[in-house]
Amino acid sequence: MHESDWPEVRRIYGEGIATGQATFEVEAPDWHRFEASRLASHRLVAETPDGGILGWAAVSAVSARAAYSGVVEHSIYVSEAARGRRIGSVLLTSLIASTEDAGIWTIQASIFPENEASLKLHLAQGFRVVGRRERIARVGHGPAAGQWRDTVLIERRARDV
Repeated sequence: MHESDWPEVRRIYGEGIATGQATFEVEAPDWHRFEASRLASHRLVAETPDGGILGWAAVSAVSARAAYSGVVEHSIYVSEAARGRRIGSVLLTSLIASTEDAGIWTIQASIFPENEASLKLHLAQGFRVVGRRERIARVGHGPAAGQWRDTVLIERRARDV
């Protein structure tokens, strides 16, 4: 992912936010905030042959402490127009390869339990459910604004750890 990809990446991020099932974020950040919060070597886009963007994936460090240097939290978003075409699976497979090649031993994420497609995708790629965080935060947008939401905490350990 490059800065030139940002307008399409941000649009796709906004589509995910609008569903109310992807994130607690209320709007996509600007490029500089996004770039500063995601590890550059693990920001990926899925492109069409003509350069259109179908989806994206990125990771953030979970802690600045050295003991957690191999643990990241990830996000994957697929354009509304590209859903159901296995783009999420391709992105997740590529992200797993990218992080494992770099020595990252754990990828984690929090997913709304109602987002069954995302949970199914992750479980098929070797993630496991660690637990459920009940009423972890309030939604700040959409039809559920102000409501407390649960998330399912998932993780995937590198096979060579």
